[in-house]
Amino acid sequence: MCLFGLGEWGVVKRKFINFCLLAVLTIFISIVITPAFANSSQPKIINQDSSFKMVESQTLYESGRFADAVQILQQAVQEYQQQGDSLKKAVALSNLSLAYQQIGDWQKAQLAITKSLDLQVFKQQGTTNKNLALLAQTLDIQGRLQLLTGKAEAALATWKQTGDIYTKIGDENGIALALISQAQALRNQGFNKQAIDKLEQVNQTLENQGDSFAKASVLLSLGDTLENVGELEKSRLALEQSLGIHQRLKSPENIALSLLSLGNNARIQQKISQAIAFYQQTFDISPSPLTKIQARLNHLNLLIEEKQFAAAQTLIPEIQSQLVQIPPSRPSIYARINFAHSLSSLNTPKSQIAQLLATTVQQAQSLDDIRAEAYALGNLGNLYEKTQQFTEAINLTQQALMLAQTSNAPEIIYLWQWQLGRLFKAQGNFTGAIAAYDAAVDTLESLRTDLAAVNQDIQFNFRDNVEPVYRESVALLLENSGEKTDIKTLDKARTRIEALQLAELDNFFREACLQGQKVLLDQVVDQDNPNTAILYPIILPEKLEVIVKIPQQPLRHYQVKKSQVEVERTLTELREYLLEPDRTEEVQTLSQEVYGWLIKPIESDLATSKVNTLVFVLDGALRNVPLAALYDGEKYLVEKYAVALSLGLQLLTPKPLAQTSLQVLAAGLVQPPPEFSTFPPLPGIQLEFDFINQTGASTKQLLNQDFTRITLEKNVNTVPFNVLHLATHGQFSSRPENTFILANDGSINVLQFDNLLRNQTEISRQTLELLVLSACQTATGDNRATLGLAGAAIKAGARSTVASLWHINDQSTAILIGEFYRELVNGKVSKVEALRRAQVTLLKNNPNYSRPAYWAAYVLVGNWL
Repeated sequence: MCLFGLGEWGVVKRKFINFCLLAVLTIFISIVITPAFANSSQPKIINQDSSFKMVESQTLYESGRFADAVQILQQAVQEYQQQGDSLKKAVALSNLSLAYQQIGDWQKAQLAITKSLDLQVFKQQGTTNKNLALLAQTLDIQGRLQLLTGKAEAALATWKQTGDIYTKIGDENGIALALISQAQALRNQGFNKQAIDKLEQVNQTLENQGDSFAKASVLLSLGDTLENVGELEKSRLALEQSLGIHQRLKSPENIALSLLSLGNNARIQQKISQAIAFYQQTFDISPSPLTKIQARLNHLNLLIEEKQFAAAQTLIPEIQSQLVQIPPSRPSIYARINFAHSLSSLNTPKSQIAQLLATTVQQAQSLDDIRAEAYALGNLGNLYEKTQQFTEAINLTQQALMLAQTSNAPEIIYLWQWQLGRLFKAQGNFTGAIAAYDAAVDTLESLRTDLAAVNQDIQFNFRDNVEPVYRESVALLLENSGEKTDIKTLDKARTRIEALQLAELDNFFREACLQGQKVLLDQVVDQDNPNTAILYPIILPEKLEVIVKIPQQPLRHYQVKKSQVEVERTLTELREYLLEPDRTEEVQTLSQEVYGWLIKPIESDLATSKVNTLVFVLDGALRNVPLAALYDGEKYLVEKYAVALSLGLQLLTPKPLAQTSLQVLAAGLVQPPPEFSTFPPLPGIQLEFDFINQTGASTKQLLNQDFTRITLEKNVNTVPFNVLHLATHGQFSSRPENTFILANDGSINVLQFDNLLRNQTEISRQTLELLVLSACQTATGDNRATLGLAGAAIKAGARSTVASLWHINDQSTAILIGEFYRELVNGKVSKVEALRRAQVTLLKNNPNYSRPAYWAAYVLVGNWL
């Protein structure tokens, strides 16, 4: 029996239209991937005409009835054409373009905006400030269209022109909005630092203005944009300013919008009680039913996320009654789908959810909203998938996919390609499943920059909506393959798992962060490093797969019949026991088990090929375990091999550090600032610096009060160096705002650190060969914390990073670091071999520090040469 008869909601066949490529995620993604509603994503219609049709079109547009708004605006254009009023016609055409953008008709949107601009340019002589302001607003709409169709560079140029016009007429709020738009275009081109600089200019532009709705609106937009780039505190301050102005102007609906954004900001910062309070205030204050429902849905999603199911249940009747009262519109459709997702997490009867989703399909069809219909159909298909009604689910999913492709909405397309892959697999159609997964991955790759730049809330659901596409695809490729998988499939599988790692880093920083010249890792091994093997352990739900590249040999792989749960349990225990002084026997037992998974099957091949260096491209929980401490029953892995970690097939062009002289900029902090009193002092730092000096390396030191953010930045920009050594407390986390190092004047988070080092590269064109973080640690209980470590290396532009997975006795650190630099300077060996020798020195020559806890925590990420 079907949940809900297909004939009852009648899928309508459509005449499909080809549109230009959509390359930028709109507000839709915040519903597709995240539970929270955003505020200032929808562009505003130009309001310069009080005629009935223009007022009606504005009402329809702002309520999300875009197709209806198009019809009214088309009529307005015809009327103004007959009246010979070219200026009003230009306004109507601009608004028509905006409405076409919302329904995804890029060709008609382009035609309308071109006609509007032609009319205004034709009337340009003797233009007034009012006409110039209209031109600026029209150009803003053109910029949005350019960004939506993948022309970020053209959009940036258009918005600069917009800013110039606003500057000419002295409209400071217009200038601020133009700068915010320019920041958006820069973000989409990967220029995160320049985008943040633009946003800083916005603050300066607004600083001396008095209260006005325009200023409050700009501050609200600024707050949301700052949140998207990870500047959460600055975002909160801008949103609070917006709220204050709206309160003084006594505007309940605008107060509610500021409160809603503050709730989202608090939620991202994990301030749960504050977020709930903001959502409740939004509901209490707002006169708008749609804003009320947005606040309630965000509140509901947050309660479910926090597993407060009883409290969540109390909100459901109220939300149901509110939804009935809201007329059909795109926001109301998304609200219903959002609600359906929440209900599915609360064990609501599937037939009730099916009825709700069927209603959204009908409403989308009545509005002629192709994108909303695609999303609604796909979600209904997902419901049929959960009840294993696969034929109906495939039918719905294919229709949803066709509609999404028609409107060129890749952020929806990949979801339904992925769903189709799961459905084909469930039916045993592995060929169809692989093709569908391949298509989903290709779509995600095309969205790489956009997924990174989208609202930060995506981080909450990355593991639910992006990571599984890659991981399930790899599992499918290697499924039932045994030991004889062809080389092409193995290569595809490892490339895909590396693409996942890059996607994780992009998600971490909210921008595509691995840029620059790259080389194939295999090429480095086969041509320049014939004694190096590369291992790709991949954790899959039912097994551990290991793909290996041994020099001058084709790829091969082997399987370990251990489930993800078993693998992660063993790795968690190993990590915990490594830090306990009386657990040496258990550490060796667990390390030997992991050695059996990863190394034992190829032990003899490694010996035959005279391999002395192992490079691991690690997956999941394996990143939190120091592989140098694996044990074969007699020796630790570090006694036989140098061990490095890499992001995978591609890395910044390698260059052996031994070929250049070391120039070290070293900064250290013995006593943490008072506000970080939970971190203990590091008295061994002076000894660490002394050991570095004794190697003969050229060194500039910043110690204690000399080590501030400003002095570090000044020296980074003026002192020649190729090694940056930071001996101070720090923490790696899966959240960039919680990844930081300590200076004498406070913390420097990884985003600020990135900006600081980018300045150095831009000014001096120096390459940072090595970044050493000698007293940092990964966040306790954070299974993705090493993203912060890898991220720090990548974002710093460092070819290599040496860092610790946990905080270590600073006396042993001083010895290890001293040995590491001595080997680099005097031994003329690779970075990874220098680290291996330093670790073995502690293991064999220092009885007090022979346990793995003292030497194994240090890992080298990146170029190992």
